[in-house]
Order: sequence, then C-alpha cells, then structure tokens
Amino acid sequence: MINQTLSIDNLPDLLTVREVAQILRVSPLTIKRWGKRGKLPAIRINSRGDRRYKKEAVLWLLGIQQKQE
Repeated sequence: MINQTLSIDNLPDLLTVREVAQILRVSPLTIKRWGKRGKLPAIRINSRGDRRYKKEAVLWLLGIQQKQE
C-alpha cells in the first residue's frame, strides 16, 4: 500500500518504485526506465530483486539536494 502522506520532509532512506513515482509524478514504468538508463540507480533487495531508491538520489532529481558520490 502506498503511503498517501509522503512528503519531502519525512521520506524514508529507501523508497519503492511506487513511492518514487508518486513523489516525481511520473509512472512506475518511467522510474524503471530511468534506472536502466542510469538516471536513477536502483538498489536490488531480496531474492526477487525488488528495486529500492535512495532518498538522496530522488531529492537530487528534484534539485533539492546535491548528489553525493
């Protein structure tokens, strides 16, 4: 279930595809495509390979925070 009260101020450190899509107001498929192109790198977790995205990377895309290497 998507947390409907996601805000920039209280984001978890790792975000799901749906959460990132909601924040950036694009489709989940767009998020996956951006991952494949290297625009938004994904972290793969568990045996299914679920994607998670770092909060810092999402904020950087929004122009809110400097990208950290």
